[in-house]
Amino acid sequence: MLTVLLAAALLRINFEIWLDESGVRYTAQLRQDLQAQQAVNEQARLRNEQLTAELNDLADGTEMIEEWARQQRSMLRPGEVLVQYTTPPH
Repeated sequence: MLTVLLAAALLRINFEIWLDESGVRYTAQLRQDLQAQQAVNEQARLRNEQLTAELNDLADGTEMIEEWARQQRSMLRPGEVLVQYTTPPH
C-alpha cells in the first residue's frame, strides 16, 4: 500500500513538473516569448535612435542653413537690422 502511495505521489510530482501550468514546458514557452519580445524591443530601440538622429540632423541642418544665409547672403529675420563695418581704402 505504501508503494502505491509513493508511486502516486511521484506521478503527481512529475505531472506538475512537466505538464502543469507552472511546469517546465510552460516555463520554456515563457522564455521563448521573452526572447521574441526582447528582439522586438531591440528593433524598436534602434529605430528610435535612428529617428532621434534624423531629428537632430534636421534641427542642426536648419541652423546651418540659417547661418549660411546670414553670412553668405546677408539675409535677416523680420525686425533685424544689418550693420556692416568696412575699412576705409588706403
